[in-house]
Amino acid sequence: MIFTDIIVLIVVYIYVIAIFIIAEKVLKSRPEFSRKFLHIMVGNMIFAMPFFSNPWVMIIGLTLPASIGTFLLTEYSPIKIENTMTESGHALGLFFYSAIWTVLLIIFGNYIWIVALAIVPLVYGDGFAALIGIKFGKVKFSIFGSTKSLEGSLSMFVVTTVMSVFVWMVFTSIGYAMPEFNLVAILSISAVATICEALSYGGIDNLTVPAVTSILYYLVTIL
Repeated sequence: MIFTDIIVLIVVYIYVIAIFIIAEKVLKSRPEFSRKFLHIMVGNMIFAMPFFSNPWVMIIGLTLPASIGTFLLTEYSPIKIENTMTESGHALGLFFYSAIWTVLLIIFGNYIWIVALAIVPLVYGDGFAALIGIKFGKVKFSIFGSTKSLEGSLSMFVVTTVMSVFVWMVFTSIGYAMPEFNLVAILSISAVATICEALSYGGIDNLTVPAVTSILYYLVTIL
């Protein structure tokens, strides 16, 4: 670990703590919105990824501790901690959300941009899909006992596509080595991610969507 890693870790921790405080205290009266606010805002950590010298710094310093911490917030934890995050959502949702970062960094540590793009549909796509679906969703459909809305799914596709392009451009602009920009791949993988989210139930989409997305980006751009 170098000095730059320490600085980035401190900045990220300050940011995440601030987001948790806002979600838990300021937005406590609106638990569903609070959970999605946390879901989306914490995901902005993907923009810090290129500034770490080694993916293991992120794993040991951020994602693994977050995975342990979020597990302790679930009903399966040996330590019972009252909070609105897991009580308002799926029991293991936040844990899956944290754990998948660790898994992706271990597997695709040499391709940080794949990790970032795999997180995009989880963070922004799914987050905004839930918020828009709850407020504006009129056309409902149910798969495997989980009710979704067409408006929410369309929002996920659009937001995932837009943010994937944005992340690709940001990584490129700061000099991170990226493959040639491929809009067709982004559109196609965003569509698959949207379908995967629609077919998932409970909090399992926090695992399935990033997993499928990362594999597809690897197949399309690396192999």
